[in-house]
Amino acid sequence: MRRFQLSAALAFALLLSTAMWGQAAYTFQTVNYPGDTFTQLLGINNSQLIAGYHNFNSNSGFTFRLPVQFTTENYPNSMMTQVIGINNTGTTDGFYVDNGGTTHGFYYTKSTFTTVDYPGTAFNQLLGQNDMGQASGYYSMSQNNSTPDTPYVYDELGGGVFQVINIPAAVGGAQATGINNSQQISGFYIDSQGVNHGFLLNFGLLVTLDAPSSTFTQALGLNNKGQVVGTYMDQGGNTHGFVWTSAGGFQTIDEPNGFGTTVVNGINDKGVLVGFYGTSPNNSGFVAFPH
Repeated sequence: MRRFQLSAALAFALLLSTAMWGQAAYTFQTVNYPGDTFTQLLGINNSQLIAGYHNFNSNSGFTFRLPVQFTTENYPNSMMTQVIGINNTGTTDGFYVDNGGTTHGFYYTKSTFTTVDYPGTAFNQLLGQNDMGQASGYYSMSQNNSTPDTPYVYDELGGGVFQVINIPAAVGGAQATGINNSQQISGFYIDSQGVNHGFLLNFGLLVTLDAPSSTFTQALGLNNKGQVVGTYMDQGGNTHGFVWTSAGGFQTIDEPNGFGTTVVNGINDKGVLVGFYGTSPNNSGFVAFPH
């Protein structure tokens, strides 16, 4: 079970486009890795340090700070790396593919990479990172990720303990995509009919997140205020980003240049969004600032 993919381009253009959905407005800025047509921005912390990757055929991870500061972050001697989660101390996580073709989770802190693999499994990815040394992710028992995924939380500071998350309706698997400092967990699962549903695990209570009139919903991240972001597909096959809150429900997010192809993957505590738009292998990242 794979999530959406990435893309980039020459320098980046400032889009001072403002769009309204409900009561909220955002100013969008497009970000393209120099010389590439594939860029995805996947996580953002409160100092606006952003995690992502570029290069469709051979993924290369980075951290990024506006306006143009890219710092490459690739697991040593790996074939591919994606940097996905980032916390407020700058610790990142994600996954890499080794030279034997196996996918491993990792976290990176204080200039040190650490591999994270659930014991006895063949495929791992870490997707979210909080400030308490906890990461969210999942494993698969097949090297090519063809078997259902199992979500977990990994404790980096407490002896490397895994906590598996059991979602009874997840017949087709599930992923834990984000974890905040209150240990709320975002993610998505696939039911017995093959339908994707977002979720928020809220202090032991599983809240299913299905965007109105959607055929497909994935929750891909959250912040310390409990705001959840992700993507959904409407009945016409268009893909939209969203922000969800318990008080306000779903707010649709469409990047003005990428209407129908928008994915929101990260949100910080100030409500700044990151994600990407376009159709692979032509994707552009974006940062969206709330008004």
